[in-house]
Amino acid sequence: MLNNKKVLLSNRYQEVEMNMIKEGKEETVQEWSVDSPNLYDIHYKLYSNNIMMDRVASYFGIRDISIKDNKILLNGKPLYLKLILDQGYWKESHLTPPTEESSIKDIDSFLALGFNGIRKHQKIEDERFLYWCDVKEVLVWSEMANCYRFNDGSLENFTKEWIKVVKQNCNHPSIMAWVPINESWGVPDVSVSKKQQNFVNSLYYVTKAIDDTRPVISNDGWEHTLSDIITIHDYKQDEELLEQEYIDENQSVLNNLKEYNGKHRLFANGYKYKGQPVIMSEYGGIAIDSKEGWGYGKQVKDKKELMDRFRKLTKAVNRIPYLSGYCYTQLTDVQQEINGLMTAERKYKVDPNIIKDILKNQGKK
Repeated sequence: MLNNKKVLLSNRYQEVEMNMIKEGKEETVQEWSVDSPNLYDIHYKLYSNNIMMDRVASYFGIRDISIKDNKILLNGKPLYLKLILDQGYWKESHLTPPTEESSIKDIDSFLALGFNGIRKHQKIEDERFLYWCDVKEVLVWSEMANCYRFNDGSLENFTKEWIKVVKQNCNHPSIMAWVPINESWGVPDVSVSKKQQNFVNSLYYVTKAIDDTRPVISNDGWEHTLSDIITIHDYKQDEELLEQEYIDENQSVLNNLKEYNGKHRLFANGYKYKGQPVIMSEYGGIAIDSKEGWGYGKQVKDKKELMDRFRKLTKAVNRIPYLSGYCYTQLTDVQQEINGLMTAERKYKVDPNIIKDILKNQGKK
């Protein structure tokens, strides 16, 4: 990859007539998408006095992520997100993939489950992982690891590191959104504190200043300030209660009229919904009965009950009319969290084809 070089043309391709010449015949440029990961090789050569001194090879993809009204568009077509949350953790090596093949296997595993993208949770993944997401037509929700305190030191360090992350990875066509903060971590008083709101908004603007081709979700889950996509986290395990929470006559959660998920409101004080796309970016978290760890809500007794609850919750989320997608928690078990669709050793808990069958018609409303 060529860091800090805007090789990815993104939404500018519509403004520039581009054609590739192949075997003497004009060929219209092919867009990168989740159905067809078209990538083009690119070669740079450095000459001095007609002598080639250096060369580097890379690649690029051309695709457009945009927002129109309350819809997310990929290359001008509505996109319904079916993401899975992944913390990128291995028992033997923690947050470092044991091998490149380990990352490839993880990508293949969630694609086999029927998801079209991945939310990397609290982790900036190795660029080799992003390369394979580019190649294997995977959408990536890129999220920063967060602080837990708000002070001058954390503010300065976080901002510096986040700027480096965006500059380093902005060329990957697979990355479709930037998420600097999750669930008000590091900004615990953002709902009422103007100072913390200003910090969150500064991250939104600095991200846009570096890369204006992608949506930015400045604080994922609740207490939104400036955000291109509005996101909700809710781990109710009863499908009827989950659905009813978000489809009342006044759309009370969306309009900031009531708390949800315990004690949270969707927007910080002084902010309100302005018609952005809305994603249920965390739900599920179902665990099979065990004394070794936890999931969200009452644990299920076996694999059959796991699939039954997964099916009901996912269909309930899909029935919420204004949602543009969801993110299920999570891909694998992580230490005491035993709510993955796979074990920490990357063994499926259920037949992936069952999950894929449940997901295949999601988003068709």
